[in-house]
Amino acid sequence: MRAYDFSPLYRATVGFDRLADLMDRALTVDAGAPTYPPYNIEKTDENAYRISIAVAGFTGDELSVEVKENTLVVSARKAEEDAKTYLHRGIATRAFERRFALADHVRVTGATHADGMLHIDLVRETPEALKPRRIEIARASDIEAKAVEQAEA
Repeated sequence: MRAYDFSPLYRATVGFDRLADLMDRALTVDAGAPTYPPYNIEKTDENAYRISIAVAGFTGDELSVEVKENTLVVSARKAEEDAKTYLHRGIATRAFERRFALADHVRVTGATHADGMLHIDLVRETPEALKPRRIEIARASDIEAKAVEQAEA
């Protein structure tokens, strides 16, 4: 795998640090990336998404969902258990922390925990200032008429 050096990009731009960091993160392959717990990301509407995480064995009190600087952090810590003797332990209830990078203007609207699944709902809200808008094109005759009205007044 090739490693790319983005330092020239940092020197030649102002205000694009986040974009460069995102590209750097995307191109960095982390062989030790955690695979626990498994999760799905689905698009539920044009501007709505849902992250579903398998959290079997955890209660709602043991789960934490936080948003910090465009990063969604989901973590869980199992409460102390009594000493149990397992003949087979196939349900992993180890502590975890999973991070998801959120795009600009994406916010978390809620989280639900049911049937061993944690569902986190997100919505993308584009501000009015960033939405496309139609510009009215004035005719030259309208501009001349306004100029004549203003001159007469």
